[in-house]
Amino acid sequence: MSSKFYFKKKHRNLHTIGFYNLENLFDTKDDPNTLDDDFLPDSEKRWNRKRYEKKIFKLGTTISNIGFAKTGKSPVLIGVAEVENKAVLEDLIQTKHLIHKNYGVVHHESPDERGIDVGLLYQKDHFVVTNSESVPLLVDNEFGERDFTRDILWVTGILNNEEIHILVNHWPSRRDGAELTSYKRIAAANRNREIIAQITNKEPEAKIIIMGDFNDDPKSESVKKHLVLQDFYNPMEKLHTRYRGSLNYKSQWNLFDQVIFSNNFHKYEEGTHSFSEANIFDDSFLKIYKGRYKGNPFRTYSGGKYKGGYSDHFPVYVHLKHN
Repeated sequence: MSSKFYFKKKHRNLHTIGFYNLENLFDTKDDPNTLDDDFLPDSEKRWNRKRYEKKIFKLGTTISNIGFAKTGKSPVLIGVAEVENKAVLEDLIQTKHLIHKNYGVVHHESPDERGIDVGLLYQKDHFVVTNSESVPLLVDNEFGERDFTRDILWVTGILNNEEIHILVNHWPSRRDGAELTSYKRIAAANRNREIIAQITNKEPEAKIIIMGDFNDDPKSESVKKHLVLQDFYNPMEKLHTRYRGSLNYKSQWNLFDQVIFSNNFHKYEEGTHSFSEANIFDDSFLKIYKGRYKGNPFRTYSGGKYKGGYSDHFPVYVHLKHN
């Protein structure tokens, strides 16, 4: 067998599943039901059509390249966070580098007080959605009132003839302090486990992928002790070091963005998908190239100042081999 043929065949059997926090992907219209006042043409941020189109073009460029070096194609599935509505995702898949990839969008409005949701982009040539629902996360704030946060997006579909369940998350933030808010992320982990139990009670051998911005690292209590039990594997744990992560806060790397999966992705069986490798997509074009913050994600805004970058997070991904 020639090396050229082997190279092509290897690529054809590998598929990328990714996750990307898009950093406040708002449109430029005023929605009375969301806190989008910062992202309007007459706001202090001066969020106008030109800036919006520049951002979605850049995000489309990024998404099209995730895992491409190894597979020769764009991700078959990519979970996203911090999107205002379905319309911004429809605009995103129409950008230059995604328009010919035949992507579809799964999105449900959630009650998050900032008006940001999660979603899933999928290549219709590889994935067929059979069901999707928004699962509410019920947590209270310190005053005993409901904290309106992002729902969990549960999508079931057929990936290259194999059924897979995907849970897309964006857990409550650390804004009021990591310790003070950790109970909210533990509640989010437990809610995921409830969905997992619901799935496996019906299908004990179900294949499940959990992805999202967990606002916690792989070794944080919420992820390590409440989400990733003996039936799941978190390949992101080995990727997080003091020199590398998906976001940087006060000169410290965090890996809040993760893709986790059920152990049966380690099994090799014809016609199924098995885990190949995981990585952070942190190519140089996504980084600040000079100055004090060199190497950090090149973001759209820093404070209130427009920088014109991509996102304050790097995407993460896994490669699955179709056996």
